[in-house]
This record gives sequence, C-alpha cells and structure tokens, in this order.
Amino acid sequence: MNQTRCSWANMANPRYIAYHDHEWGVPCHDETTLFEMLNLEGAQAGLSWETILNKRDSYRAAFDHWDAQKIAAYDAAKVAELLANPGIVRNRLKVAAAIGNAKAYLAMREQGLTLDAYLWGWVDGKPLVNDWPDGSRPARTALSDRISKDLSKRGFKFVGSTIIYAYLQGVGVVNDHDKACFRFAGA
Repeated sequence: MNQTRCSWANMANPRYIAYHDHEWGVPCHDETTLFEMLNLEGAQAGLSWETILNKRDSYRAAFDHWDAQKIAAYDAAKVAELLANPGIVRNRLKVAAAIGNAKAYLAMREQGLTLDAYLWGWVDGKPLVNDWPDGSRPARTALSDRISKDLSKRGFKFVGSTIIYAYLQGVGVVNDHDKACFRFAGA
C-alpha cells in the first residue's frame, strides 16, 4: 500500500520507514524506551538520526539494553570497550553522558519520579498535536527549552533544547507528523 508519509522520512531505508510508521510521534510510556531514546537523541548531536537509527541494535547490546543500574556502574575498562566499539558513535563525551544520564535517572527514581511521569507531566498526560504552517517544524520550542533546562539541573548531559525537542517528537509527547501523513491522526 502506498501511503503518504512525512517529508523527512527516508523512503530508501526500511529502518527509517519502520521508525516513522511505528514509533515517531507515538506516545511512549515505557521507562526503558524513554531512557534509551533520551540517550540516543543525545548521541545524535552533530550527526543524522539515520546514523543513530542504523546503530540502534548495537547501542542496545553495548549499553546492556539500557539497564540504567548497569550503565551507572560502568568503569574505565567498560568505557574503553565502548570507545573501541565500531557499532556505536565512539565519542568520549557522549559515552560519558550516557553513564552520567544513568546516574541522573537513578537519582530521579530515588526521588519517586519516573521518566514517564516526568515527561507526560509537562503536557498534562496528553500529546501536543502540532500543525505547523507549510509542514515546517521548529528545531526547538518554549517547552523543549524548559525541559532542557530542568534536565540539565538534574544532571543530565546532551539535553540541549534542540535535542529535547527531537526527543519529545520521537517519544510522542509531541505529534509533529505532517497533516497529510497517514500517521497524523493515528499517532
């Protein structure tokens, strides 16, 4: 079936199509996925999302399927292993950020706050549905500015406003599908 998709979806990459069709803009409440996506969006900084999407399975294996307890305990030997792994982006700052983010996430959990409750609390539990003129999307919004600032205060890294806006889109807190896209109404 030939369906109209968002203009950004790379039709030549089956992973990209599957991501667009089944994840992007779909409300996510799974803690592990929310933690994974936060780190993957940070890993994407300066790169294309397609690069990260193509490495996603390698990231899952390298980072113990995004088990924050395990990641928070990584030592120098594990960091060296990660920096030698061609299946992920081998950037020392991004690897350190994932470890630091695991610690910040666990601190949130100790305070009784899940990522799910945290994120969805910013939008009263309902996705923001946008209809940007001419299909253009902003790189950031006032909401992503506020969340970025708050996450930074909590100790998270690679959580700038542009990264956070992409994250909010990816996990469905924001529905930015093109209005003509078959996922617009069904995200």
